[in-house]
Amino acid sequence: MTNNEGTRSIILRNTIDDAFRRAAKKYRGREALLFGDRIWSFHDLDRAAGRVARRLAGLGFSKGDRVVAYGRNSDAYLVAWLGCVRAGLVHVPANYALTAGELRYVLEQSDARGLLFDVALSDTAAAAVERTRVDIAGTFHGGGSRHAVDILATMRDESAPADFDAAASDEDLAQILYTSGTTAAPKGAMMTHRALLHEYESCIIDLEFAGDDRSLAALPLYHSAQMHVFAMPHLMMGVRTILLDAPVPEVCLRLIEEQRITSFFAPPTVWISLLRNPGFDRHDLRSLKKLYYGASIMPVPVLEELRRRLPGIRAYNCYGQSEIGPLATVLRPEEHDARPASAGRPVINVATRVVDEHMNDVPPRTNGEIVHRSPQLLTGYWNKPEETEQAFSGGWFHSGDVGFLDEEGYLFVVDRVKDVINSGGIVLASREVEEALFTHPAVSEVAVIGLPDPKWIEAVVAVVVVKAGHAVSAEALIAHARERLAAFKTPKRVIFVETLPRNTAGKLLKRDLRTTFAKADTSSASKAE
Repeated sequence: MTNNEGTRSIILRNTIDDAFRRAAKKYRGREALLFGDRIWSFHDLDRAAGRVARRLAGLGFSKGDRVVAYGRNSDAYLVAWLGCVRAGLVHVPANYALTAGELRYVLEQSDARGLLFDVALSDTAAAAVERTRVDIAGTFHGGGSRHAVDILATMRDESAPADFDAAASDEDLAQILYTSGTTAAPKGAMMTHRALLHEYESCIIDLEFAGDDRSLAALPLYHSAQMHVFAMPHLMMGVRTILLDAPVPEVCLRLIEEQRITSFFAPPTVWISLLRNPGFDRHDLRSLKKLYYGASIMPVPVLEELRRRLPGIRAYNCYGQSEIGPLATVLRPEEHDARPASAGRPVINVATRVVDEHMNDVPPRTNGEIVHRSPQLLTGYWNKPEETEQAFSGGWFHSGDVGFLDEEGYLFVVDRVKDVINSGGIVLASREVEEALFTHPAVSEVAVIGLPDPKWIEAVVAVVVVKAGHAVSAEALIAHARERLAAFKTPKRVIFVETLPRNTAGKLLKRDLRTTFAKADTSSASKAE
C-alpha cells in the first residue's frame, strides 16, 4: 500500500471508535454516563477509552486478539468495550452467571488471550482459565496489583496518556457475540465494525432516538440488546444514560421519577415485574415517553395494561437476534392499535422474508421461517463453518424463528422453531396458548411448553405464576383456555411455580422447564384429557 492509499484508507475509515470519537468531540462536556456516584462527560469517556486502549496494548495484546469480558454492568465494563475497539481487539462478552466450565468453553472456543472480570467472580474466573490460552487477566474495578490491569483505575489515571489509534478497519471484527445457548451449545456470532454501525443507524432512525432523551440502562451490557440497540446508539446521539447493574424494580421505578427518565428498554419479564411492584403506582412515571420492549414475545394483555397505566406512552416493539446486531424489525407506536401482536416491519437496513423449506415465499398469514438479508448481519460463527453454511443456506440468513407476514408486510413472530409443540400430530405455537391464559386475572406469568406424552406425542403444558393475592385452580385455568382455544390447543396440564427460570438478560428459559418437568412427579399438576 502506498502512502497515499494508506492516508485515504484512514480518511475513509468508519469504525465504532471513529463514530464514538466524533460524538465525544461534538458533545464534549455534556453528561454521557452516570453509574453510582460517578459521572462521565463525553470528553471524559473518550479520554478514559484512550487510556484503557493504550494500557491493553502495553500489556502485549495485538490487533485482533480476543478479550473476554465477564462481569456485571459498570462504567468500567462499558469503557473496557470502548477501549477494546480503539485498540483493535475483539471484545467477547460473557454472561456473568456462567459457571467455570461454561466460561471455559467461551475462552477456549473464541481462542481468547485475555479475560477481564469482576472481583466478585474471581474464583470462577481463576478456575475457568486453567489449561486455556489466556495469559493476561485483569479486573474491571478493584483487585489491587494481583492482576495485570484494573480498568477503573486506568480510566481515572489522569496522568496516563490517552492518545491511541490501532488503525482498525471497518471490516475488522469488533465483537464475538455468543448466542444465549437456550436451545443448543452457544455459537459465537462474528460482528464487524461495519455491521454494528449499520445496526446503530437502524436503531437511531427506526426507534426515534433524540439527543434530549434521558435513558435508563438496567439490562446486562453483555447482551446485545442493551449494548447495541440502546447504550451505543444513545452515545452516538449524545443521550444521557443512567447505568444500573441490575433491573431491580423498585430502583428502576425510583430512578425514572428522580432522574426524569424518558426512555427505558426491558424484556416482557421485567415489564411484568415493574407492573406487579407496589411502586409502579407510588412513583411519578409521567416523564417516561418511550417504552421499548423486546428480547422475547410480549403478551398482548401485558402490553395493553402497560399502555393503560402509562397513558400517552410511545411503545416500540423491538425484534431481532444477536446475529443481526440485534435489531431486525420494529413496531412503531402509531402501529400498535391495529396490530398489537405484530413485531412490525423491517428496519431501514434489513430485508425480511418468510419462507417454506424450499426458500419459497409463503402466502400472507401462512407460517414459515423468518429469514433476513442485511449489512447488519454476522459474517459467520467463529470456528463453526458447518453452522455458518447452514445459517446462510439459500442466500439468506435463517433466524430459526417461525412467523408470518400479513398483507401489508407486517411481521408476526409465532414461536422459536425449538418451542413449537407437536401435539397429537398437530403443530401449534406456544405463544397462542400463553396469550389465552394471560387474559385470566389471576395469571402473572405463564410459559407453555410441550412435554413427552404417550398419547399426544407432546402434551401442551402451562407453567403458571399466580399474581400475589390471587388464587386459581388448574381446572379453572384449563376451562378458561378451553373457552378461547380449539380443543387441541388447550393445556393438558397446569403446573404452578413461584418463579419462571430466566437468564440474566430476562429471557425465559423454556429448555430448563422442559428438562425440569419432563420426568417430574406430576402429583401437583392437573390433567385434562
